[in-house]
Amino acid sequence: MEICKLYLCGLYGLVGLQLFVICAHGAKQPPHIFLVVADDLGWSDVGFHGSKIQTPNIDKFASEGVILDNYYVMPICTPTRSALLTGMYPIHTGLQHWVPFPQSPYGFPLNFTTLPEKLKKSGYATHMIGKWHLGYHKWEYTPTYRGFDTFYGFYNGWGDHYSHEIDNILDLRDNKEAVRDLNGTFATFAFSKRANKVIKAHNSSTPLFLYMAFQNVHAPLQAPKRYSDKYSFIKDEKRKMFAGMVDIMDEAIGNITQAMKDAGLWEDTLMVFTTDNGGWHDHGGFNWPLRGEKFTLWEGGVRGVSFVHGNMLGRKGVKCEGLMHVTDWFPTLVNIAGGTIDHAQTPLDGVNVWNTISKGKSSPRKEILLNIDLKHKQESDELSAITYYEGIALRSGEMKLLMTVPNSSWYKPPELEGNPDYKQYIDWSQGGIKSTPSTLKVALYNITADPTEHNDLSEKLPEVVKKMKNRVQYYMKGSVPPINKPDDPRATEKALEEGIWTPWED
Repeated sequence: MEICKLYLCGLYGLVGLQLFVICAHGAKQPPHIFLVVADDLGWSDVGFHGSKIQTPNIDKFASEGVILDNYYVMPICTPTRSALLTGMYPIHTGLQHWVPFPQSPYGFPLNFTTLPEKLKKSGYATHMIGKWHLGYHKWEYTPTYRGFDTFYGFYNGWGDHYSHEIDNILDLRDNKEAVRDLNGTFATFAFSKRANKVIKAHNSSTPLFLYMAFQNVHAPLQAPKRYSDKYSFIKDEKRKMFAGMVDIMDEAIGNITQAMKDAGLWEDTLMVFTTDNGGWHDHGGFNWPLRGEKFTLWEGGVRGVSFVHGNMLGRKGVKCEGLMHVTDWFPTLVNIAGGTIDHAQTPLDGVNVWNTISKGKSSPRKEILLNIDLKHKQESDELSAITYYEGIALRSGEMKLLMTVPNSSWYKPPELEGNPDYKQYIDWSQGGIKSTPSTLKVALYNITADPTEHNDLSEKLPEVVKKMKNRVQYYMKGSVPPINKPDDPRATEKALEEGIWTPWED
């Protein structure tokens, strides 16, 4: 007798239910999930936001799906990745401050359930490729202990794209084994090849979760010449190389999705694309016309490039203006997969936004805590001159409150110089206003009316400031201290002994 199971997906299962049916003889199962995270990709670094960088695959999937136009991430990568995999604000996991480095003896806390762990309970095969950056001082903090069936990638936050080294020590794994035979292969090519291998070996009767965490476009700025040469019209060398790296990532997405088509998986795949934070102009990434960049709580640092693609969408070829946050992927994807979340037992900061994306319903999310980080720099903090990531930011409805945030600018991509459409914006990097204080105690913006954060309304709307400050106090009461710890020299000792960055604590 045929046995079927109904998978209900909706706003906590209450509104706009969408059914996914698994039957023993070929009826529809939950969709395959292809989750793509780009590293340091800025708002103005993709074609569908007007970039001159060529992203034909990304643009095609975005135009065929739903572009998320009011979607937020964290200002740096580890907080975003932890929020993505747990549905929790970093102030609730202790990862709100900075990022772990090769010698950092801490990681993403073990008491939190991860997205791949939840998906496995719904029958998914779970595979991760690329960047982890959530700690590795003990084996139990590494991907194959956190819900992934396989892992091919690196533990730290960056590295040479050809040698796969950070600080001249290898950082590349195939599950737990060191990968030493790539002979200078560019990392994205290796990751794309592994994704194709995973896809070809996958049994289509089992739902697939493929988490593709690209190393591109994070520094160091490296790309094969044939890619950067496409952008000879860009005179700034950093931007030119960065453009080549974006081009490579877009090509890899095209190759991976083609492999899914060849394997008969694509028609039943939900693709989610997101950046981890804004671009950094010092390393070729830009967020024009948004203010700020990576590390900052201004829109350029936290308003993320994102879209969703798949046949299960109830609408396509549209922009979604509903308010969303990276924590929302956890409950949204778990529900789509047919899983359940006991919100009384596991209270989440993320909410299920599937009906907002798929049906155009009003977003259940009305507020986003963008971060609270008032911790002073530790001696172990690298790039110690950078304090942009400190401060408080809260988005509530149309309004955004910033407190004790370092000031930031509007950085224009060099290839747009002379374009009259962009002259209305002040460009501090080209000699604009310089008299603004280095730190703003309080600022308030109507992001709907003023997405580029030019008009501070804090003095005009003191009651709004007061109300939002009270919400910040609410979040402060429920926050936990950052879990950062000073570097442990034993990490380097163990790495030198084994010839690879590796867990060093028992």
